[in-house]
Amino acid sequence: MRTSSRSILLLAAVTGSAVLIATGTSQAAGLRVGAAAVDVEADDAMPIAGGILAGRAQGQEGKLRAVAVVMDTPGAAPVAIVACDVLMLTRDLLDPVAAEVEKGCGVPAANLLVHTTHTHHAPSTMVVHGYGRDEVFCRRVQQAIVRAVGDARRAMSESVFSYKLGQERTVGMNSRLLLADGTIYWTGSRDDAVRPTGPFDPDLPVLAFRSPSGAMQALFYGHSTHTIGSLKPGVRSPAFYGLVAQKLEKDLGGVAGFLEGASGSTHNLDYTAAESMAKIDQAVREALAGAKPQAVDKLASLKRPFTFRVRTFDEAAEDKAVSDYCRKRIGPHADPVIAVFRDMRKKLAPVQGQERSTWLQVVRMGPVALVGVPAEFFTKLGMEIKRRSPFEPRNTVVVELTNDWIGYVGDREGHKLGGYQMWMGLHSYSEPGTGERMVDQAVAMLEELAR
Repeated sequence: MRTSSRSILLLAAVTGSAVLIATGTSQAAGLRVGAAAVDVEADDAMPIAGGILAGRAQGQEGKLRAVAVVMDTPGAAPVAIVACDVLMLTRDLLDPVAAEVEKGCGVPAANLLVHTTHTHHAPSTMVVHGYGRDEVFCRRVQQAIVRAVGDARRAMSESVFSYKLGQERTVGMNSRLLLADGTIYWTGSRDDAVRPTGPFDPDLPVLAFRSPSGAMQALFYGHSTHTIGSLKPGVRSPAFYGLVAQKLEKDLGGVAGFLEGASGSTHNLDYTAAESMAKIDQAVREALAGAKPQAVDKLASLKRPFTFRVRTFDEAAEDKAVSDYCRKRIGPHADPVIAVFRDMRKKLAPVQGQERSTWLQVVRMGPVALVGVPAEFFTKLGMEIKRRSPFEPRNTVVVELTNDWIGYVGDREGHKLGGYQMWMGLHSYSEPGTGERMVDQAVAMLEELAR
């Protein structure tokens, strides 16, 4: 029996897993898109995340926002992508938001992808290192997500989706450098660096949505480097990536946001924020100029639980690794940093081996697929997902820090090499092999959507 050329709707429920697949197929897709951005208010009294100890800011440049794009096609449930200008968000904050969005905005929880842009210049939204989260700011972020999705849902209209994979090779590098003493670079001098220990991913995907008349509705772009760097020192900021998005929005119209790629092992070590902004802005505009319309004949989202374990550790070995590095590389500032890591390990010692659950999500927009992972994901792992994707690798966009945050997730080789990203702590606690298993499950989910 031939299926309708207009639409197919498939709903699959799995007990306890909150799984939903919503797929629309049509010879004339009829894509509709709505976009909105909601500011998140912050003040100087709020602790700034991103360092080992709580930071403080005086004033702000740019805006901290929740940027939402909602899409649908005939017969398919809407899919929403939200980018928030904060460091990270955990699922205890985001699961209730997904439920509220489903109830109030008509977007199924499993069709909502919430991403954080990883700016290191926003108030704290997590418990890590030497500080906790600012609960007032967390509530404001939650409210902004719901409002942005609702506003975008109400603004939906006919749309044309265009896509292009650009590149920017200079803003960022593999920052886990092997040093002459056999340790992995984190902070301090790197004059004795021997070589990078992993790859750098220069890919810069650009996703644009325009009205049939050509007016910009929404724009997302991605890149895989830590979002660190404000134009002014000591201020709140969406950092250089977010500032570029807001500049593009001002120049081109519509709503623009940034999607952080797999950047757990990559940082911008060589350029100022102003220089990085200029380079990224140029790369996005070049890619946008070459973006081609894509038929969104299928729109789908699949969200699945992913289970992992808290790794076991040797306290003496961990303490030595942290202490030796800090005393050698940061000298007089070492003791407070060492104490922070000791305290984190004390909190994690009783839960060694504990099983935990998080989310993996894949979203299909015609020939383009987004892969949401809930971690500061090593670049090597993100590139492996793209290499193995049943979609064309250049059409597979990995988006880290999505729907949850479980710390740094590296590959097995990264665990062997050690270094800050693999030191045991609230910032990094999953067992070796978690990254490879995450890649396997993400690829299997992509294969399911491709079918």
